[in-house]
Amino acid sequence: MKKINLLILDDREENIISLRALLEELDDLHIIAHTDPNEALKVCWHEDITIAMVDVQMPEMNGFEFVSLLKSHPKTNHIMTIMVTAISKEERYLLEGLRSGAIDYLYKPLNPEITRAKVKSFVHQIRLQEEIKQKNLALEVSGKELLLAKEEAEHARKSKELFLANMSHEIRTPINGIMSVIHVLKTSKLSTEQLEWVNILDNASQSLLVIINDILDLSRIDSGKFKIEMEDFSLSKFIDNMDRMFKIKADHKDLRFLIEKEGNLPDNVVFDALRLQQIITNFISNSLKFTEKGTITLHIKLVESDQQGYRIRFTVTDTGIGIRTDHLPKIFQPFEQGDGAITKRYGGTGLGLAIVKQLAELLDGTVGSESNVGQGSSFYFEAWLKKSKTNQPQKPNEPYINFPKLEGVHILVAEDNDLNAFMLAHMLKTWNCQVDIVKNGQQALDAVLQKNYDLVLMDTHMPVMSGFDAIKAIKELEDTDKKNIPIITISASVLAHEQAAAYEVGARYVIVKPFDPVDLYSRITSLVLENKTENLP
Repeated sequence: MKKINLLILDDREENIISLRALLEELDDLHIIAHTDPNEALKVCWHEDITIAMVDVQMPEMNGFEFVSLLKSHPKTNHIMTIMVTAISKEERYLLEGLRSGAIDYLYKPLNPEITRAKVKSFVHQIRLQEEIKQKNLALEVSGKELLLAKEEAEHARKSKELFLANMSHEIRTPINGIMSVIHVLKTSKLSTEQLEWVNILDNASQSLLVIINDILDLSRIDSGKFKIEMEDFSLSKFIDNMDRMFKIKADHKDLRFLIEKEGNLPDNVVFDALRLQQIITNFISNSLKFTEKGTITLHIKLVESDQQGYRIRFTVTDTGIGIRTDHLPKIFQPFEQGDGAITKRYGGTGLGLAIVKQLAELLDGTVGSESNVGQGSSFYFEAWLKKSKTNQPQKPNEPYINFPKLEGVHILVAEDNDLNAFMLAHMLKTWNCQVDIVKNGQQALDAVLQKNYDLVLMDTHMPVMSGFDAIKAIKELEDTDKKNIPIITISASVLAHEQAAAYEVGARYVIVKPFDPVDLYSRITSLVLENKTENLP
């Protein structure tokens, strides 16, 4: 450890020798002595002096003046000064020394024990100050490193978000085209074999959509931007939909799919229906993947109820390959599956159950699993579902081509993807809409200036001029009728800030690809009817 420099200033050499002798046994000190105050000042300027013991009575410059000079300069004002005096102990001398900047007094003749104890105490204080200073420097460096790490993490988060946004857009755009074709084919006259092919294609596109949604959901959960949306929904209809959906898929693998109910289950509840479906669908899809023969069962049990709601357990049991006991803890971790060899055989991202676990936590529920190798597995989700105050009527499920016609409705479609533009126009034309198609935002603006439209369907990501810029340009037109044309954006982006940006520039609704024809029809009819009502004389 570096020694502390201590200056002794006294005009009498014998006093210096005496004081040096008293302090030499203190190992932490390096003693420098002078009889000339001016020379001592130079030493304080050029050496790292920490403590100064200064005689009060000196011929050329007294101790008070010397200490005042030290304290008046930033290079030396940190030096701890102790006045050493043989003059009276009157208060006026003590006050003068303290006013000059001294921190203590020693009186001649010096008491060896007191002198050493005081100097040792000051050395200890200095060591503590040095330690605090070093810790502060370390904290400052650590703070800068943390700030840099935070900036790097934020940059990485934004880069990941941008990548996911682009990936979502690039994948959802072709999926939307595929699913639109599927919607059209399902309304066509097909043979049994052709209809089976279409259903297989539908299942494949839905599986691809599940994967991209899983990736985006995991990102949202990690960044804390995931939102739970509680709503009234029909539990009985939810169960019926599960039955219809998975019986078809089970039939394709020659499996049985059963639904069992236990207890007096409610008809309507308040919960996040989409996330509940995501959890149960994940369980059943896993069972379908890993079950070659036998039965998959969805068991819904009312565990308990009170005045606020119902505690319900959803359990999916299969007769599949099972999972080894030592692999069970891994299956709810991201990018993990029970066995690497099984992954190679059956595929999968390993994201589904990780998202299920995090969704369960966000929904204040619990998940768990049991399994026996070669006999099958069971997965459960249990949570409180609140009581519903309304009875929701079930919506009719009919093909979009049977919806009431929209006679006389002129719609502009701005979409740069040819397949999506073609299928969107085809869908609109089945409702008897008149449709024009353009491929970028600039063409959309030009078309609005040339013709009168009842509605614009605008893709947000297009070349030349984006959908956002096109909407802003339309909303800045001087023609009141044209600037007030209702606009729906149809975007492949599922990022909240992009959807919010669409509303900010003037979009009335945002529809995410792949979209549901029922949702599109509902939005179009509400906006067209609203616009026509506003324009009545």
